Amino acid sequence: MNINDQIEAPFKLLISFNSVIEQYENLLDSQDESLAIRAKQVMTIAEENPILREGFSDPELINTYDNEISLLLKDAFSPILTKNEIKTASIPFQDFIFNSSERFKSIIETAGENFELKMQNIPEHDFYITACTAILNFRYGYNLNFKRPLYYKIPDGKGVLRTYKILYNADFTEIIKSENAPEITEADYYELLDNFENIELWKQKFPPESYVFKGFVISNIFDVTDDQSISNIKATLIRQDKRKDESFMNDFHEIFRSLLNVKDLEVGFSIYNKEEDTFERVYGAGMSSYLLDDLDVKECADALCEWSYDKLLKQNQYISISDVEASTKQNKSCAPHVKILHKQGIKSAIFAPIANDDELMGILELVSHKPRVLNSIVANKLVDVLPFIVSAVERSKDEEQNLVKAIIQKECTAIHDSVLWRFESEARRFIKNEMNGKEAVFNKISFNNVYPLYGQIDIQGSSDARNEATKLDLLQQLDLAKGILELALEKEPLPIYEQFLFQIEDYSKHLKTNFQVDSEQKIINFFNQDINPLLDHFKNDELIASAVDNYYLHINRSMNEVYEHRKDFDDTISSINKKMAALLDEKQIQAQAMYPHFFERYKTDGVEHNMYIGEAITREDSFNDIYLYNLRLWQLQVMCEMENAYYLMRHKLPVALDVASMILVFNRPLSISFRMDEKQFDVDGTYNARYEIVKKRVDKAKIKGTDERITQKGKLTIVYSHKQDEQEYLRYIGFLQNKQMLDTDVEIVELEDLQAVTGLKAIRVSILYSKDKKDEEFYTYEDLMTEISS
Repeated sequence: MNINDQIEAPFKLLISFNSVIEQYENLLDSQDESLAIRAKQVMTIAEENPILREGFSDPELINTYDNEISLLLKDAFSPILTKNEIKTASIPFQDFIFNSSERFKSIIETAGENFELKMQNIPEHDFYITACTAILNFRYGYNLNFKRPLYYKIPDGKGVLRTYKILYNADFTEIIKSENAPEITEADYYELLDNFENIELWKQKFPPESYVFKGFVISNIFDVTDDQSISNIKATLIRQDKRKDESFMNDFHEIFRSLLNVKDLEVGFSIYNKEEDTFERVYGAGMSSYLLDDLDVKECADALCEWSYDKLLKQNQYISISDVEASTKQNKSCAPHVKILHKQGIKSAIFAPIANDDELMGILELVSHKPRVLNSIVANKLVDVLPFIVSAVERSKDEEQNLVKAIIQKECTAIHDSVLWRFESEARRFIKNEMNGKEAVFNKISFNNVYPLYGQIDIQGSSDARNEATKLDLLQQLDLAKGILELALEKEPLPIYEQFLFQIEDYSKHLKTNFQVDSEQKIINFFNQDINPLLDHFKNDELIASAVDNYYLHINRSMNEVYEHRKDFDDTISSINKKMAALLDEKQIQAQAMYPHFFERYKTDGVEHNMYIGEAITREDSFNDIYLYNLRLWQLQVMCEMENAYYLMRHKLPVALDVASMILVFNRPLSISFRMDEKQFDVDGTYNARYEIVKKRVDKAKIKGTDERITQKGKLTIVYSHKQDEQEYLRYIGFLQNKQMLDTDVEIVELEDLQAVTGLKAIRVSILYSKDKKDEEFYTYEDLMTEISS
């Protein structure tokens, strides 16, 4: 057996005590008589056992010369300090120990029979190169620092894993150059500095066993569990996507168990919501809260007693319960947090505030199923780790806030992907100027020479339908109030009741014959000022109270009025908009894949969309008119599909409404810019403003010389102003007729003049519908209505 069998290294290892013997040799003539006597004893051992000076590689010889080695190392392993110091004598980077202090032996014994001592953080893959750097330092005098901290991980009597750092004392080592070892020049040294990963080059300069490592090292070992735990906490807290990582909380538990020396310790968190004064659950893999148990949220006043509330939330100081069982027995009406801990079988706990100078952000919860292991003394150890937890929570809050802003931007004021590059470029320029001390102004974002496309699917008669729903709700509420007052008048004939009944009849009459804009507000004021206060007066009369209860069954409590027909109307509008917007968004994915362009859509009484296409948006010299024509044809097809999708769902809606579709054609490129105040794009220039005017008014326009609206249910309307647009869209219509999406009844009409806009024309054509996606029969609007109602 040979200690060199298991390793490949640039040197051959020899266990030798030559350096120790040489030091004692120098003490033979010491004036200190005790030192001289000790030196003579060592020299006697060396002379009688020359192999101890020469060195050996057979580990069995350690047992043979055990007594002699102990005597040689007696001064290094002082009997007085042996129960306190953690020290070993060994071969470097190996777990082969041949002498140790009593403290080290006790630690290993406590770890258990099955424990196998193994050094941590050994650079296994880089061991050969590490050994070469040692030769460069010891033999050639270079100062290469390639040391890594080495550790032992050893469980204590409680099973808690403790960390011990190893510091080598290499005073008793020699590195001897063999005859076959190449001489290392300065040029070699510089070459090696730039080729750390080139193991073949290192082996060329330092062939295996071309040197001899003679001696041993003394390891001074220190318990650094607390320092390592704190370091591990920092490393764990900066990990990305902690909440999604199932190992995060497992690691966190182990770290705190080592830090506080509590084997069964568990860690929980709860968020503090200052606005609501509540504790809330932290969501994530393995996350728990022992204050909340199985609740998602709890008011702080219900979770803590008054004293604990003041201590944690106002003074930002920890609280500890060292014996939950005893606290429960001593006081049956004990504090809420003690009760919840007892319910979960927890015996001791510490709650520590996670707070910075500005606010309390949450609570760190440490619990154990053993009494008294967590207490106020142990809690003081948290002082060293809480700052890192606070920093992590602050960072997490900032990340969450950024995420919230991103979601709000996505859902409410999104910057479309097609133009996001321009905003990012301007933001980087803004930051650069700010960092360089220049005036930081966010410049105007604009795109020139882009072609607009606009379309809308509008809910026809929505204003009339809304007014009708409002009228029906008001009439119902008036009728309910009338029934209550008629009962009251029979029981107690007061003139005021008659006056109220007269008022109700008058309001009902006007609603049925002449509903006006202010009618709703007048009636609501009447209920708020006159009727509602009166209803409380009737609550003690059994007969009238029953009518009052029936009244309130029909009242929406948040609005304090009947909201039944209007709810049906609002639900219908919402369903239509949601369906149409979802279909448009889905189809947009395909359109963007054809050629990138700007797109936005918004909901009113229906769904409108804007698109802009051009080279300024794509940043590439790839734009061709063919992409504009393609997008126009895509828009026509999608409008037909949206109409079909709506009429397939119409019969399921609470209110039967119709829709009308329109497309506006603008054949010249224009400029658009982003308005920071309104968070949206708008056209630039006086001429381009004509496009916006038409967009806003054209759907209400009428056919010239008639009272007929240009938009009509069952038809697709295409508004334009140039003959070439007419020819282009007639070609598209012919294509869609062939696909049985449009009928053959094409008509071309002139529009009445709009403000500052003349000469507009429109193509109108009926849309063909099918009852479902698999249906091969196609219907006009009138045929579809007949088919659905039959």
